[in-house]
Amino acid sequence: MVDGSILSLLAAAGFVGALGVAIKYFGMVRLIAGYDSGRVTDEEGPADFVGTNTLYVAGLLAIVAVVEYAEPLGDSDLVWIVFAVAVFGLTARMIRGARRYERPA
Repeated sequence: MVDGSILSLLAAAGFVGALGVAIKYFGMVRLIAGYDSGRVTDEEGPADFVGTNTLYVAGLLAIVAVVEYAEPLGDSDLVWIVFAVAVFGLTARMIRGARRYERPA
């Protein structure tokens, strides 16, 4: 039986994945926090970079849902620790990487 936490994780993965697709494939850069079109030198670069990394986060959420469902680690919180570290790492990567598409101030 699938409980509410697994469904919530899958719903979150779907939502984050939809955001990633909207940014990467449809160029909706206005969904990127702090995006300033006046400072960006390449319009497609940030959309591709941030959209791809957002899809990575969606994939991580789906993997966590599968691991939580299968429970190979029992009641261990290891999967959540790895998830948190990975998301913080991807976030830092997105922030630093998106800056390469901006003009120097």
